[in-house]
Amino acid sequence: MKDTFGREIDYMRISITDRCNLRCRYCMPEGIEWIPMKEILTFEEIRVAAEEAAALGICKLKVTGGEPLVRKGCPDLIRMLKEIPGIKEVTLTTNGVLLSEYMPMLKEAGLTAVNVSLDTLDPKRYAEITGKNEMDRVMAGIEAALAYDMPLKLNAVLRSEEDGDWEALSELTNRLPLDVRFIELMPIGMGEKLKPISNEVILEKLLQKYPKLKRDDRKHGNGPAVYYHIPEALGSVGFISAIHGRFCESCNRIRMTSTGDIKGCLCYDEGISIKEALRRGDRRMVRTLLTKAIQNKPQGHCFDQKGSITEHRKMSRIGG
Repeated sequence: MKDTFGREIDYMRISITDRCNLRCRYCMPEGIEWIPMKEILTFEEIRVAAEEAAALGICKLKVTGGEPLVRKGCPDLIRMLKEIPGIKEVTLTTNGVLLSEYMPMLKEAGLTAVNVSLDTLDPKRYAEITGKNEMDRVMAGIEAALAYDMPLKLNAVLRSEEDGDWEALSELTNRLPLDVRFIELMPIGMGEKLKPISNEVILEKLLQKYPKLKRDDRKHGNGPAVYYHIPEALGSVGFISAIHGRFCESCNRIRMTSTGDIKGCLCYDEGISIKEALRRGDRRMVRTLLTKAIQNKPQGHCFDQKGSITEHRKMSRIGG
């Protein structure tokens, strides 16, 4: 289905929980208040929402959190979503702590690909960023995904005081068949208080280290990343530059929060709730509301004008 600006909306990110087993500074600091479980959609409600979205042309789903693997039965939901007629891809974004344990079940359930959020390879800095000493488990999860031939991307959000991490992360592509993507920090929630680093700066540093770096125009997934390839590397380095490389004109996604709010853009708090319609079993209304949400999708974000940003919830409540 196309929105009012002619963009084909075929991708929906689905948050299934606001809980997480890490405490990353820019997403979920200590002391955050949980959403009551009765307010969070059941797997059956999520499936109905996805079925109605598929009827409107959504064919790619991304399961997110919080941390989706802390919700019991996540592989079962993956299977439910993958079985929906019209759904071609179901992918997962995870912090990787539980990935090694769940990888066999995720593979069997039909998971298409996995993204692991990892901002550093330095164990000490990892603990400072996440509040936990879980680096070994994350690396085990990455190894498990590769062992199961699961297409894998690492997502890194860097701050200016930690920009040295770009080098070690990008070097992973030299020896492992995965992509590393640098995502510019968005000024939402705790991200408002942290100083980001521009992807333009990282790309310049990468070019200085690898003068023969080349643009990689192969399709790597559903997102807006721009990729580059280090000569003879097994993977590629991507940049998702929401702030300095605005890609709104090609944005193809909507988001569903764990409580059933449909959002067309991270920048604004406007959304349409489908929870009541789901709980009444009113499929026709669910489809009507999804249609309205797509039609109401804004033309572009306003992250470059902080005073115009109306979304102030923590990222864990919106969905990563």
